[in-house]
Amino acid sequence: MSHSARGRGSAGPDEVSEKPDFTGLHATYINCTLNRFPERSHTQGVIDRSVAIMEANGVGVDQFRAVDHDIATGVRPDMTEHGWDTDEWPALLTRVLAADILVIAGPIWLGDNSSVTRRVIERLYGYSGVLNSHGQYAYYGRVGGCLLTGNEDGLKHCASSILFILQHIGFTVPPQSDAGWLGEVGPGPSYLDEGSGGPENDFTNRNVAFMTYNLLHTASMIRRAGGFPAYGNQRTAWDAGTHPDHANPEYR
Repeated sequence: MSHSARGRGSAGPDEVSEKPDFTGLHATYINCTLNRFPERSHTQGVIDRSVAIMEANGVGVDQFRAVDHDIATGVRPDMTEHGWDTDEWPALLTRVLAADILVIAGPIWLGDNSSVTRRVIERLYGYSGVLNSHGQYAYYGRVGGCLLTGNEDGLKHCASSILFILQHIGFTVPPQSDAGWLGEVGPGPSYLDEGSGGPENDFTNRNVAFMTYNLLHTASMIRRAGGFPAYGNQRTAWDAGTHPDHANPEYR
């Protein structure tokens, strides 16, 4: 086989590398279904496949349905400080910050992410200006991905929106870190419905597996490095006047 077909130095199907050790990593899954527990969530069906891989590799997993919680609307870390009587998001955010990996999962409605997904994203954004102990933005060193389900088109659109936002607020987004399942366009069976073919779909199962392992590999690399490298991206250093490799125009 030519290099153009295989890629120089690429491994063949029989050249599988040694299985990495992912123990000690933690992942949080936020299910942005519109259905409160215990109503069935087709999104949960896809989440379960990814979680099974995580747990088989010794990874600690936490998950919750956002719709089951009283999450205030807004873009501040704690909306009770901005006129709301109650807000469960600060407690949920501690579960996000305790994890190396965040997976946002949800349904597709009208070709776009659900309203619950948007609220979760807005609340994640509300904490993005906080700094970590290295003077970087708070989500640096964490890895993000997404899972989606629906009966209409829009999976790539929804994934591109979620993944752009995650990297924009500081998460590291690995290659191919999205996966999902789409049924027939129009009325028809959803992922967990009998005869849908969803749980048996090889394309979806492959993408879920690749996404999950790529999240694990990236989180593991960041952990071995002691976090995301801090050179050149520290807000504290920039504010103090330290601008690595950034020419001062006043001295030109």
